Amino acid sequence: MKLLISEVLQKVSNAKTKAQKVKLLQDYNTPALRSILIVNYDESVVSLLPPGEVPYTPNDAPAGTEHTKLEHEYRKLYLFFKGGSTSLKQSKREDLFIQMLEGLESGEASVLILAKDKDLQKKYKITRACVEEAFPQIQWGGRS
Repeated sequence: MKLLISEVLQKVSNAKTKAQKVKLLQDYNTPALRSILIVNYDESVVSLLPPGEVPYTPNDAPAGTEHTKLEHEYRKLYLFFKGGSTSLKQSKREDLFIQMLEGLESGEASVLILAKDKDLQKKYKITRACVEEAFPQIQWGGRS
């Protein structure tokens, strides 16, 4: 069974060495995983959502049952960041984000909230340097 992105990040976070973390990121490499990491670590990706807690009802169905997955939902992330959809009203954007969160397994919803605020490092021990080494093909905007 394919791991959820929250599970992949936890596995990587638990790895003891940078080399192990890089290998795990590469082993579980998907466009969805890379998208979440870019949203979190790329300074040029600017969230159009209010920072902090999101008023949503976590989906409490057991993992692997009645959920959408970030693996599929990541294609809609452009709606929530600068340069994505300019025609979307802010209230509609926030409603869509809440709907997405409520459809996801709670761990994945938490990943998305952390990434929107560029806070994945608060929960997972994964550095940008680690991500850059794992995915040299990522073109970072606003490189420092």
